[in-house]
Amino acid sequence: MAFRWGRLLGLASRGAHGSVHRAAAGAVALAGLTTAASVSRGQRSMPVLLESTESLEARVRALEARLKVLDIKDAEEIRAIEIIKMDAKRLGLDITGGTIRRTSSRFCLGVEHGDYNGTELFGVGTDRFIWMAYKPNNSGKVRIYSHNFPEAGVVEFVPGQVPAPKSAEIADTWARFPYGVDHVLKKNGLDASQGFDAVIVGNIPGGGMSRSASLVLNLMLTMLELSGKSLPDGDFKVVSMACQVENDYIGTPCGNLDQIMIYYAKQGMGTRFNPKTGEVTYVPLGLDAEHFRIAALDTGTVRHGLEKSTYAVRVKECQELVALLQKSAYKVNSLGDVKDRLTYDTIISQFGKSHPDLCKRLEYIFFAQERFEAMVSAWASGHIEEVGAIFRRDGIGLRDEYQISGPELEAMVNVARTVPGVIGERMLGGGDKGASGAILHPQAEELLRNAVDSGYKRSYPNLADKCAVHVVRVCKGIEVLHGL
Repeated sequence: MAFRWGRLLGLASRGAHGSVHRAAAGAVALAGLTTAASVSRGQRSMPVLLESTESLEARVRALEARLKVLDIKDAEEIRAIEIIKMDAKRLGLDITGGTIRRTSSRFCLGVEHGDYNGTELFGVGTDRFIWMAYKPNNSGKVRIYSHNFPEAGVVEFVPGQVPAPKSAEIADTWARFPYGVDHVLKKNGLDASQGFDAVIVGNIPGGGMSRSASLVLNLMLTMLELSGKSLPDGDFKVVSMACQVENDYIGTPCGNLDQIMIYYAKQGMGTRFNPKTGEVTYVPLGLDAEHFRIAALDTGTVRHGLEKSTYAVRVKECQELVALLQKSAYKVNSLGDVKDRLTYDTIISQFGKSHPDLCKRLEYIFFAQERFEAMVSAWASGHIEEVGAIFRRDGIGLRDEYQISGPELEAMVNVARTVPGVIGERMLGGGDKGASGAILHPQAEELLRNAVDSGYKRSYPNLADKCAVHVVRVCKGIEVLHGL
């Protein structure tokens, strides 16, 4: 079951670079909210009192000051909090005075599909989010509602008593995610027994920006916190357990790229992960973020889980080639271990005719790794044109060598490529369906929107009311807001 975030996407698709004035009217409900992020930046939270005797302009100025402290850039977060409060009241869920945890989406810059192939990874957190408001209760039960899945109603369960992994009972319900987190925490000796009430809403578009990873991290950090089992900040065990939820409980054969890029994401930074050492490092962007844009191009299509997609086939193919190489005395544990040209050429010569499809998978991974250092260096030096060019070349490899894209994804890519000022574009994420991505100059943003309206929607009229362009910012992956 894929997530449906359409209820919030109308604002998100055009609001990322809007004025806080547009948010002011809906922000009254936030007067008591403070954010942990403001403390980390050395800012003290400043409650804003909105007296009825103040002029409207004075109220707007006060709200703008408040929004700056909260790091709220547009109306979307305000709208999400309003939805959460309304849903809680309507359903009798007690979150008053509780906490909101906000987890981001992610945008991979390289190597897409490298996580299960043992390559280094590089990407950023992006400001499409899942918000979960929560508060402990005394019922001994978890009671949780998703605004994006209203037909499921309030999901209720006793911690430690959830359906079996990969069972038919969880196959078609979003509740498999909280069930899976509960199961994995218990399996790891972190029995999260505290009951709580919670409401979730999200605006992460399409496939390709890691909705499920964002949700799992949100649920896991929340359950650990409420049960007094929180791990130290940055503990990689959180990533490992989040992967276990998807791999072992749900049955999705994903790697850890999504979890890493969200959990460790920092404002204005690229996150680099070395799987050989387990080291996470940060690469500052070498130019002002206002000098370029990142866009998620939601095709309006739905991908029904990685376990049911070409992604799962590619994972098996890569494993098959590794096993074949090991039998032939190659010292590799993953395709990412093939790093020198002589070894690559020897493998292609030996297996190219007998296993052409498997060798195509290696071709993409090998040359994407060669481009990886250039991508990181271009990001650090602010050479955004080179970042875009490498992003584009990786997309060609994903389409032609890894063969993981889909017709709607490539149609969106082809539209973006015609726009002056778009410097790189490719599919994102697991493949088949979901979202493509683009890197562009600021002046190309409106041109890109117009091109999608006139080009992609003409090609896929049945998706015209579902597709969208979402211009996103680089942001921190995990934020906590107190005092709901």
